[in-house]
Amino acid sequence: MTKRRTQRAAVVGVAEHSNSAVLVTIANDGELLDRRHIELTRGLPTHPYHHEGSWAVGRYLNSAWARPISLADAVALVERVRESAARGARESLEALAATVPVPIANITIRVCPQLPPTTEERITDTRAANVADSVMYRESLATAAEARGWSVHWYDRERVFRDAAVALGREDIDTVLHAMGRSIGPPWQAKHKLAAAAALAITQCR
Repeated sequence: MTKRRTQRAAVVGVAEHSNSAVLVTIANDGELLDRRHIELTRGLPTHPYHHEGSWAVGRYLNSAWARPISLADAVALVERVRESAARGARESLEALAATVPVPIANITIRVCPQLPPTTEERITDTRAANVADSVMYRESLATAAEARGWSVHWYDRERVFRDAAVALGREDIDTVLHAMGRSIGPPWQAKHKLAAAAALAITQCR
């Protein structure tokens, strides 16, 4: 009888912050394959919705760092940043895929809140403007991953460590994360652990 072999594949866990992110890549057998920091944009404002967009509609104008900008110019700036982030995401995932020794099948990114559909609406809605920059960067990574044929998963930051423990059949994953950090060395900070937990939560996905 021929023993069935499971193809080895990998999952990428993402912990984003502003226009940068930590990517932790783990094989579906639990081996840590890669850890890296990426920046999706360079030489552009990192928070065009929250900063320039807010100035355009009159928010924070008394702040020392505010400057005049029209709503049309703010919308155009957001689109330039979005295009740059899309390019940075494509290049970053291409570099990762070229480095990791097994095929990447999945990526998991922090779930995005629902926002108004247009850039202008996101700027003018105060709640949306506070989170729209982060959503833009997460969506750029998701789109780049889908273009590579990877399955995109969305995790809840409040539940992901528990989800990872359930996936591994453990009470918690503290020991697993500690061992990973020792194996790869510093830096192994909260954001790395978050990305690793997100990846571990779906390591059994095919």
